[in-house]
Amino acid sequence: MTRIEENRQIALRKLFGARNLPFPHGVTSVCSAHPLVIEAALRRAGMEHRAVLIEATCNQVNQEGGYTAMTPVDFRRFIEDVAAATDFPAERIILGGDHLGPNPWRKLAAEEAMLRAMAMVTAYVEAGFEKIHLDTSMGCAGEPMALDDELTAARAARLARVAEEAALRSGHRPPVYIVGTEVPPPGGATHALEEIEITRADAAIKTLAVHRASFAKAGLASAMERVIGIVVQPGVEFGNTDVAFYKPERAKSLIRSLDDMPGLVFEAHSTDYQPAEALSALVDDGFAILKVGPGLTFALREALYGLDAIADVLAGRTPRTGLVATMEKIMVEQPASWAAHYGGSPDEQRLQRHFSYSDRIRYYWPDPRASAAVGELFRRLPDEIPETLISQYLGRLYPDVVSKRVAPKARELCLAAIDTALAPYSGATANR
Repeated sequence: MTRIEENRQIALRKLFGARNLPFPHGVTSVCSAHPLVIEAALRRAGMEHRAVLIEATCNQVNQEGGYTAMTPVDFRRFIEDVAAATDFPAERIILGGDHLGPNPWRKLAAEEAMLRAMAMVTAYVEAGFEKIHLDTSMGCAGEPMALDDELTAARAARLARVAEEAALRSGHRPPVYIVGTEVPPPGGATHALEEIEITRADAAIKTLAVHRASFAKAGLASAMERVIGIVVQPGVEFGNTDVAFYKPERAKSLIRSLDDMPGLVFEAHSTDYQPAEALSALVDDGFAILKVGPGLTFALREALYGLDAIADVLAGRTPRTGLVATMEKIMVEQPASWAAHYGGSPDEQRLQRHFSYSDRIRYYWPDPRASAAVGELFRRLPDEIPETLISQYLGRLYPDVVSKRVAPKARELCLAAIDTALAPYSGATANR
C-alpha cells in the first residue's frame, strides 16, 4: 500500500465514522441547495449503496440565513425532507460546512467578522454538521486580500475552538476539519483562466505546520488529530467561459508532499466540468475529496432551457413569458449576484447571465417568480415528451430515454441531466 492510499483510508475512515458501508476510493462533495440536485445526489447514492456528502457554503447558509434564507438547522431539515421523500436513510447523509469563516462579512472589521464567523461555526456544529472547512484565508476590511499563513492558522484555531465547544455542549460527534491557506474563491474564478499557479509542495507542508502550531497553542491537539485534509490548488479551475483541466504531470511535486503528511488527503475545489479521466486521476493522486456545485446546477439549467424550447415547439409559437425570458427579467432587475462577476458588452453579459460556467443563475432559482415559471413550464409539457424533440434539445439524455432507462417526463429529465454531471464523480471515487 502506498502512502497516498494509506492516507486516503485514514482520512476517509475519520470522515465516515461508524457507518457500515462499502469503503470508497474517494468521496464526492455535493455543494448545492437546489432540491432537484439534492434528490439526484441521493438517488445515485441509494442506487450505489453509498453514503452521500452534502455541503452548504457560508454564503448559502449561515445563522443570518444566507442567500437561501436557511440557517444550518433549516438546511439539515431541508436535506432530511428530501431524503424522506426519496426513501434515502438519513444516517447515510454526511453534512459539511464549506468555506466557514469571515467571508460573508469580509467588508467588516476583522474582529466583528470573526465574531460572526464563530457564531456561524457554532450553529453548523450544533445542527449536526460533521465536516467543517475552516476558511480564514481572505482578508477583512483594511487587510490584504490574502492573509499570511500564521494569521490564517490562528483564526482557524479560534473557529475550531468554538466548534469543539459546540460539539461537546450539543452531544454531537466532534467534527473533522479541512484547513488551508491557498483556498480558491467560492463559486469559481471571476476572470479568464491562463496558467494557474499550482500550490508548491513546501507551501502545503508549511500549511500543516502552522495549523499544528496554532492548534497546539490553543490547546486543541485533539482537534488537530481530526484534520483530515488540506485545500490546495492542483491546477483545476473554471471561469465564466473556460475550464482549466487537471494535468497530473504539473502537480507531481505537490502530490509527493503527501508523503510528509501522514493521515491527510487533499481536498480539490472547483472540480466542476472536469472530464471523467481527470477526476479519476485526481483521486488516484491523493485529492480524495472532490467538490462540485455549479456544474450540477449548470446541467439542470441546460435541461430546463431544453424543455422550454420543446414546449415552444409543441405550442407552435415562442411565448414571451417563457422560462428564459422570466429568468432574464429577474436577473436584470436584481443584478447583485452577477454584476461583479460578468464583464464585457451588454450582449456578452446577457450570454453570461444564462450560460456561464460560473452559473450565477443558480442564485435566482429560489425566487418565487422562477419557481412559478418552472412550474408553468412543466404544465405546458405533455406527460410524455416526444423522443425526437428530446434528441433535438436534450441530446445527452436521448440514449437513456430510448433505452427506457429514463422516462420522457420533464421532472425525470431534469434529474437525469444532473445525474450525468454526477456520474463521473461516482466512477472516480468508487472503490476499485
